[in-house]
Amino acid sequence: MIRHIVMWKLKDEALGKTKKENIAIIKEKLYALKPIIPEILSMEVHENVNDADAVASDAVLIMDAEDLQALERYKNHPEHKKVSAFVKEVRLSRTAVDYII
Repeated sequence: MIRHIVMWKLKDEALGKTKKENIAIIKEKLYALKPIIPEILSMEVHENVNDADAVASDAVLIMDAEDLQALERYKNHPEHKKVSAFVKEVRLSRTAVDYII
């Protein structure tokens, strides 16, 4: 099994929304993928509650897939690409790691 972790640092404001509003939208859009994309075995999306470190990530996705091929199908799914495009508009940076569990 593969665990896919993505962390984002978001813009303070983007697309007419605050950072907090865009995090809520990201969460909503990602959770909406779960019933659509069968490769998602489990998924969590969280907002960072500790803003003491200015360079810390603002939000994190933790997603499990069966294997690297399933992860690639998830990444290339048209609905995931729509969410990814939105996130690109509201983020400053992205960090990711994939590992075997």
